Amino acid sequence: MPIISQFYGIIIRIFYKDTQKHHGAHLHVEYSAVYSINSIEILEGYIPLKQNRMVIAWMEIHKEELIALWKISQDDGEFFKIEPLK
Repeated sequence: MPIISQFYGIIIRIFYKDTQKHHGAHLHVEYSAVYSINSIEILEGYIPLKQNRMVIAWMEIHKEELIALWKISQDDGEFFKIEPLK
């Protein structure tokens, strides 16, 4: 599962051809949280409030890139890195 971005100790990953299709487009975030890309909310797991706010801010900034990344990672098994939160 490649790392697509990393900031302030938070690691963001995306699976190739993810089998958890019931989630739709989503990311895996260190602290064992899974976020919906479309609704930018936690689908399962836990992450402390401060880190959750940072992940949400990052996702809002990069939403279009995340949607594109989800599509190519599922179709072709390819991925690209996304700029971290600064």
